[in-house]
Amino acid sequence: MLEQMKAVGRYLIIKKVEENITKSEGGLLLSKNDRSDIRYIEAQVVSIGSEVEGVKEKDIIFYDRHAGHMIELDKITYQVIKLQDVVVVL
Repeated sequence: MLEQMKAVGRYLIIKKVEENITKSEGGLLLSKNDRSDIRYIEAQVVSIGSEVEGVKEKDIIFYDRHAGHMIELDKITYQVIKLQDVVVVL
């Protein structure tokens, strides 16, 4: 079904990059997404809309952690964000 999923307009469909879990000094297990001091999250672009420029499918990006909405398809969670929420393209 993923082949049928296509972003439209200035939207991107992304999937968060698997991240390493670290242990805090207090013994808590934390990922980058759990740290409030990190504003931007790393993800891989799955699909781009027709109006998106400067980003390609499979690019690694960083985007604002508060941006977008989640979608679950075939038990995989994706996020839909706007191009304006992308701050870095690797």
